[in-house]
Amino acid sequence: MKPYCFVLMPFGKKSDEGGRVIDFDRVYSEVIQPAVTAAGLEPIRADEDAAGGIIHKPMFERLMLCDYAIADLTTANANVFYELGIRHGIRPHSTILMFGKGSRLPFDVEPLRGLPYPISETGVPEDVAESIEALGKRLEACKDPSEDSPLFQLVDDWPRPDIARLKTDRFREAVEYSKVYKSKLLAARTAGYEAVRAVELELGKICDVDPAIVIDLYLSYRAVKAWDAMIALVDIMSPLLARTILVREQFGFALNRVGRRVEAEAVLRRIVDEHGASSETNGILGRVYKDQWQEAFAQGRLLESRGLLRKAIDTYRMGFESDMRDAYPGINALTLMECAEPVDPRQQELLPVVRYAAKRRLALTSADYWDYATLVELEVLAGDQVAAIRALEDALGHVREIWEPETTARNLQLISDVRARQNVDIAWLSPLIKELLARAHAESSTKS
Repeated sequence: MKPYCFVLMPFGKKSDEGGRVIDFDRVYSEVIQPAVTAAGLEPIRADEDAAGGIIHKPMFERLMLCDYAIADLTTANANVFYELGIRHGIRPHSTILMFGKGSRLPFDVEPLRGLPYPISETGVPEDVAESIEALGKRLEACKDPSEDSPLFQLVDDWPRPDIARLKTDRFREAVEYSKVYKSKLLAARTAGYEAVRAVELELGKICDVDPAIVIDLYLSYRAVKAWDAMIALVDIMSPLLARTILVREQFGFALNRVGRRVEAEAVLRRIVDEHGASSETNGILGRVYKDQWQEAFAQGRLLESRGLLRKAIDTYRMGFESDMRDAYPGINALTLMECAEPVDPRQQELLPVVRYAAKRRLALTSADYWDYATLVELEVLAGDQVAAIRALEDALGHVREIWEPETTARNLQLISDVRARQNVDIAWLSPLIKELLARAHAESSTKS
């Protein structure tokens, strides 16, 4: 059986102190994972066990019991440093530090012997073969260990735990259990609700299940539009997990989707009050106000609907201004500004900022569905039919969950309705909306 190598690193795309956006998923898949595998080890990435940013029992076990560990210190990520501190306090050796060239390390770790790896200005690994070879040599050197923990090096009588006594088959079984259920949930998301539900029943008592698996289950229900199942799951997961921002945000999202808007608003407002505005929380809260606006308008409560529209615009705008790298709340603010009568004058000021943010995401990172969907709406607002169709082609190629194209179709329909009232010819938009709805329907059919 291969020894485990625990990898502590950021996940997704993060900015360093110079503003460079680094794709850590590519650093892992192109450099770290191949080097670990070539050294005859089994890699476990820390973010695969993270659940809403909390440190939980399986995380501590992996930090303690994995034979090897690699910590990527690029961007001085707080979670990585916390985990590294735990590792250095428990294991005298077999922990490798690495960082992207050009990064500035905090003073306390600067003297430690870290392995630099080249990374481009666009945030992706360079000279990959050389980086794999260099990391592989470090891993091989760890097999004949010398102390690399500064704590054990500097404090002679620091107690050394008997790791061999702590390591049991149960640890390995728990790791394999996590991998098996993540694979099952990946397959279940494609099959549909019943398959996801079957995995939940198989897991047993949810509050005792590895939090990373519970989060995967939670988001799997979202992928198949099982809003009620998401809501029910929160009641039976561990209280600590239920209090994380990720779970609370998605709980508000699900409450809104089943029409429990007052409850959804309360959940999301509480997060904003406690932690401030963010692109994610405000993006979900803005959707609550947007739905309330449309309902009030449809029922003829025109004065109330105007107030709700302004509330939705301001909520989305605050979310965008909290992190202008995320264009999603920005494009929603722009689309709703189009719906105001007259058109909100702030739209012309905000539009180029959102366009720049969207273009940067498309240029610097591996773009996802929302990046292309944002570009679709921007081109529609600009009236550029050719560019909108091209952006839609790209967006449809990046659909992950069935509710995504439905959301874009809904936004485009809002713009179409407004332009129709303004006597603007936008007949070309109707086929785009139909294409999005057809894609959503096709995805739904495969999951039913």
